[in-house]
Order: sequence, then C-alpha cells, then structure tokens
Amino acid sequence: MSSSTSDKPPGLRTGTLGTADISFFVVSAAAPLTVMAGVAPIALVLGGIGAPAGYLLAGITLAVFAVGFTTMSRHVRSGGAFYAYIAQGLGKPLGIAAALVAMVGYNGMEIGVYGLLGSATSDTAGALGGTDLPWLPIALAGLLVIWYGGYRSIDFGAKVLGVLLVAETGILVLLAGGVLLEGGANGLSLASFAPGNVLVPGTAAVLAFAFSAFTGFESTVIYRREARDPARTIPRATYIAVGFLGLFYAFVVWTVIQAFGDDKVVAAAAGDTGGLFFAAITTTYVGPWAADLMHVFIVTSILASLLAFHNAINRYALALSEEGVLPAALGRIHPRHRSPYVAGLAQTVLGAVVVLGFAAAGADPYTQLLLWVNTPGMLGLMALMLLAALAVVRYFRRVPHQEGALRTLVAPGAAAVLLAVAIWLVASKVELFTGASPTVNTVLVAVVPAVLVLGLLLAYRLRRTRPEVYARFAEEPPTDPHAAEQPTDPHPHPHAEGADPSCPQPPTSSSSTPASVPPSRAATPRSPSATD
Repeated sequence: MSSSTSDKPPGLRTGTLGTADISFFVVSAAAPLTVMAGVAPIALVLGGIGAPAGYLLAGITLAVFAVGFTTMSRHVRSGGAFYAYIAQGLGKPLGIAAALVAMVGYNGMEIGVYGLLGSATSDTAGALGGTDLPWLPIALAGLLVIWYGGYRSIDFGAKVLGVLLVAETGILVLLAGGVLLEGGANGLSLASFAPGNVLVPGTAAVLAFAFSAFTGFESTVIYRREARDPARTIPRATYIAVGFLGLFYAFVVWTVIQAFGDDKVVAAAAGDTGGLFFAAITTTYVGPWAADLMHVFIVTSILASLLAFHNAINRYALALSEEGVLPAALGRIHPRHRSPYVAGLAQTVLGAVVVLGFAAAGADPYTQLLLWVNTPGMLGLMALMLLAALAVVRYFRRVPHQEGALRTLVAPGAAAVLLAVAIWLVASKVELFTGASPTVNTVLVAVVPAVLVLGLLLAYRLRRTRPEVYARFAEEPPTDPHAAEQPTDPHPHPHAEGADPSCPQPPTSSSSTPASVPPSRAATPRSPSATD
C-alpha cells in the first residue's frame, strides 16, 4: 500500500490556499498602485472629476458577472476554469478555442509587463539615485525572479504577494489619509459622483480604462485544486477581489481629486500625468520620503502582478497538458514544492524569447513591448468573460440544478450584455491604450478573433485526428481523488455530454491590466496594471 502511494506522481498541494491567499493572487495581478499612479491621471484628463464613478460602474459590472461565474464554479470543477466553463456550456469546439485564447491572453498580460518592469525600474533608479540603467538586463533578471517564485510552493507565492500587496496599497492609503486629514485643497467634495459630472462624453473612455484595471480578478477559479473548501473559498475570494478593487480605485481617485481641488485637478493631471500622484504625496499631504517609497513600491507592484499571472498561466498549461492538448511534460509537478515547474520553465523561456525579440528589433519597452503585447491579452481575457457569461446561461438551461434564476439567468445574462459593451468600449478606444498607428491598432484588435478562429480549426482537427482527446476535453472526472481532504458540493453535478441527467455524478475536485497611455512618457511609468 505504501509502495503504491509512493509511486503515484505528485499532485498540486491541495487544501493550501484560504480566501485571503487567493485574494492576494488576483488583486496583485491587477497591480493597484501601478494602475492608480500610472493610469488614473489619464482617466481624469479624459473623463474629468467624474472618473471615480467609472471605476465603480466597472466594479458593479464585474460583480454581476461574478454571480454566475462563481455559481458555475460549484458545478464545474476542472482546473481549466474559463475554457472548461465554456466547453460545458457552449460546446467543446468553443471550449478548445477558448483555451487557446486564454493561453494567448494570460501570456500577453504577463510578458508585456516585463517591458514595464524594465522601464519602471530604470526610471526609479534615475529618480532616486540619478543612475541610468538599461531596461533589458532588468527585464531578464525579472524573468528569473518570477520563474523562481512560480517554482516554489503556492503558499510561498501567497506569502510574497501578501507582503507586496500590503506595501503597494499601504502607500496609497497613506496618501488618502493625508488628504482627508488636511481636508483637501478646498474642503472635501462629493461632486465627482454628481450625475452632471458622471454623464459626460469622456466617461466612455474612463470606463475603458476602468475595465482594464480589474484584469486578473477572474483567475480565482484556477486555484480550485489548491484551495481549502473551494465551494466557499473561491466565491468569497472573487467577490472580495472585485469589491475591493472597485471601491479602492474609486476612493483613491476621489482623494487625489480632493488633493488638488475639483477645479484644478484636470489641469494638474494634463500637465504631469506621470507625476500627479507623486506631486500629491510629496507636497502638503505626506512628504518627499513617501514619494521615494512610492517609486520603489511601483516596481514591487509590477513584480507582484507578474508573479500572479505567471502562476495562473502555469495552472492553465497544467490543465491543458492533463487534457492531452499540450505536451504531457507540461503537467509534471515538482515532488517537493508541488508546483507545475515544467510549465513555469516553458513560460519563462517564452517570455525571454519575446523580450529578447523586441529588444533585438530596437523596440521601446513601454510603448511597444508593454502596450503591443498587453492590449490583445486584455481584450482576450474580456472576451473569455463574455463567453463564460453566455456559457453559464446555456449550461444551467441544459442540466438539472437547484440554483435560482437570479444566479443562472438574470445575472449572467446582464453580465453578457455589459461585457459586450465593455469590449466595444475598449476596442473603439484602443488608441488611448496604445498610442499606436491605426494599422497597428487594427492588428492588435484582430489578434483575439484570429486566435478564436484558429482555436475552432484546432478543435475540428482534434475531433478528426485525436477523437479520444476531443471526447474527454473539459470532462468532469468520475471520482474525487481528494474527497477526504475537501468538502463535497451539496449540489450534484451531472456529467457533461452524453450523461443521463437523472444519474448525476459524484462531486469532484479536479485538475492589470496594463491599460496605458499615449507614448509620451514622463519620468514615472504610466501603466496599469473555457457539449457538443
């Protein structure tokens, strides 16, 4: 018996992550400090003092999406998250296409940020010590640091992200506290939330930036196998992440408006977009030492975002290798750290190839590596959310369940409409994110539909040439190997295609965006942060 157990390949470290740990992963992916210091000033320029309401509206939209998303997480337990939901609800061809979009989207969201890491660290070294550092060695060093973080155990990563997240949010809370204690420039005002300041033409652009600022919050379900009591932990972490980000973003932007005054903040943001937050924290409200800390914490914020996305990508690759879609080697788990270390190494090599390729072409790390690689990634993840919302509606129309209509029809249906509008807003305002030519922007927007079509072609090829892989794609496993470790779901889940609905299967537990600004960059980097 012991010999059989010891010969069994190691799996992920189950029952490790609590609600707070998963929340750290997904909030860190959004890079709150980088989004605020780098992108919020542009939102103020475009939308005026009503910008804080844009972040609230985006948060409300994603909270509505989370209702159906987390409800489905109790029924579909695959580690493939988005692509598994989409396959179960909209069919395997779309599920396989979604898997390809997810890999491109998450890799795009991470790899482009190495350009931001290089430029931000270089700017920080210049601001603090007058040192001019080249960006490429910094980016390559960052690749090694992030690889090591993913190589170590998931609880190690959670601890690191917890510390970094507290640091980056703490400096923003320090700024906000200073403004509130001083009463702002002209007294505190709630004019930012007045309809006349919210319902202006520039709000559409603010919403585009706001939606991109939440990128990564949906990755809670990727950690299902490593979560403690996932039926409760995953929904809680999702709601905490989206609720915290929406309220925190709106609050911080509002306090910066108070720091300069309703009548002067737009001009101040237009005059120095990259330095607006530094000016607020340096003068009057805190002190120059806090600005120095903010410079440092922007770099650590970027590192936290990179590590969070790296871990998410590794788990997607692990799930797809278990499906038989990606090479089996990517599914190897480290015997000691219980991490998908081969997938992490492959992702690091891919990142190095892309970074070195852009460097060899003489590309700017910010305006080209960051913006050109991240923009399709952001659109890809938003497209996956839209497909997942539609999948929730169709899935619960097809299988017996005890969930209410609000969770299975009203909320996901409304989320699908709102996300379609959000995607249209981002695509139509893409020049605000990239600062690139119309030709480049057209190519960047076309990447996602092109990958989706390529994924559909791959699905039909799999069905013809590898029918056994196609047949088991995104299927729920017949038994729960960790039944003793994790509570079962009170809602029985029918096996996917071909199952008899009257004979449900036992519960199982299986395998920031970097919205940005036009290219003229100040000394401080401006960045955001799945049935036939």
